Amino acid sequence: MQNKVITIGEILWDVFPEGKKAGGSSMNVALNLHKQNIESNFISAVGDDDNGRELLSFLKDNHFDSALIQTNSELPTSTVVVQLDQNHQATYTIKQPVAWDDIKITDQNAEAVKQADALVYCSLTCRNEASKKTVLALLENAKTKIFDINLRAPFYEKELIGELLAKADILKINEDEIVWVKESFGLTGNTDEQLLKQLSSQFNIEMICLTLGDKGACVLKDGKLYKHKGYKVQVADTVGAGDAFLATFIACYLQGFPMETTLDNACKVGAFVASQVGANPEYNKKIYHMAL
Repeated sequence: MQNKVITIGEILWDVFPEGKKAGGSSMNVALNLHKQNIESNFISAVGDDDNGRELLSFLKDNHFDSALIQTNSELPTSTVVVQLDQNHQATYTIKQPVAWDDIKITDQNAEAVKQADALVYCSLTCRNEASKKTVLALLENAKTKIFDINLRAPFYEKELIGELLAKADILKINEDEIVWVKESFGLTGNTDEQLLKQLSSQFNIEMICLTLGDKGACVLKDGKLYKHKGYKVQVADTVGAGDAFLATFIACYLQGFPMETTLDNACKVGAFVASQVGANPEYNKKIYHMAL
């Protein structure tokens, strides 16, 4: 039976010094799932403007269904200014308000979530009350709730993150985010394993995946910690690497791959994307060992 995943959140143009590239964490996850033969769909919104039409054209060129992407006549399509430091790590200036701040619940997207195996959501989408309300409503009907915490200053605070953590069946978090979560929610662990076990217990989260940049990743599942040392690459930029990791992780997990294989494939694809410019480079199945 074909697996199906819905993501909800941002669609935007990442604006680099050399030009713009299509992006947005939620769109990136959906596109990577699509590349890996997982049926995926994406709930978001663009403005009634050239940037919006170009993004819809980009999705069409990638053979991706944009039926759940709304067009907002009042708000513009999102753009994000990306700055890279000397280590090619990205920071983002995210303009607001934009079209995806006002994602509306519809019969169509509610039914799509009900039919899907999982719904992927993130905190940035919930910076505005309108989209937050839609996310929370859709989560009520999701079979598996996957939370990519995706902290983007200044668009988060403890109350919001706590509410979203409490909804999650699966959490993906990175090495910087776990520091903020530890401080905000009073975790006392001194190791990754201790922190993940405390976080899992406090919010009743079934599985947590912690990404560690060039040091790989680890996953806590059923009380057991799985580790992967990652793959060393020449980093072009880190934009979209975590999204590619998460999509690969979801694809493997839904298909029942062993956790060791799942983690290896996710690290491999995440590293490849980090070695390329922009969030959505072309790749094929030769870069990972998935028997799709």
